[in-house]
Amino acid sequence: QVQLVESGGGLVQAGGSLRLSCAASGSFLVFKLNVMGWYRQAPGKQRELVATLTRGGTTNYADSVKGRFTISRDNAKNTVYLQMNVLKPEDTAVYYCNANSGVSSDFGSWGQGTQVTVSS
Repeated sequence: QVQLVESGGGLVQAGGSLRLSCAASGSFLVFKLNVMGWYRQAPGKQRELVATLTRGGTTNYADSVKGRFTISRDNAKNTVYLQMNVLKPEDTAVYYCNANSGVSSDFGSWGQGTQVTVSS
């Protein structure tokens, strides 16, 4: 079972930066972390993809964050990061970490979420 714990959220002014971290723990096989990523859910909206990163280094970003957010991971620490720069009020949401095997039927594991609030 994979447990994911996010940290690094908070309140920031527009144009500012935040760095989110998500550490995986528990007893699991390493392939359960083949894909790690970030999703977000704003009030009244559906959860949406922000960025994902495979163990091999392939990234995928939502168009809305390209050029502003950078995803990275430390495989030795089973940790994924999200560096968020030039934050906008529309980035305000609860950010969730996900880890999965990369198989389409595997929804993987989710963290509890961390709140990011960007004030204008």
